[in-house]
Amino acid sequence: MDENEISYKIIGAAIELHKKYGPGLLESAWENALAYELREMGLDVQQQVGLPFIHKEMKMDVGYRIDLLVENKVIVEVKNVESLTEVHQAQLLTYLKLSGKKLGLLINFNKVILKDGIQRFANNL
Repeated sequence: MDENEISYKIIGAAIELHKKYGPGLLESAWENALAYELREMGLDVQQQVGLPFIHKEMKMDVGYRIDLLVENKVIVEVKNVESLTEVHQAQLLTYLKLSGKKLGLLINFNKVILKDGIQRFANNL
């Protein structure tokens, strides 16, 4: 399954969850519920994946954590904020660059219509 197929499934699951509960849950609730739904769909999902920063031969564990890594291909950052900002976008782009992954999704569940809170980013390796 390629990154686009995976992202389609992730977005579909997120929309269904959001239709059921609407905005207002904690970010951790959204993360865990989405991970559960994706696993129920048969996808491999890792949560809170540590991401080291490597500079030359020095590896530093400085606290970067990917919310969800799906099929070891797509990074999902779950947010519950007023609106997504450049800082959120930079965070995801940094995770893509550091991990070498091609595709990432920012999903802000704090929206009346979830599609207004979804942003997709590709890493041009």
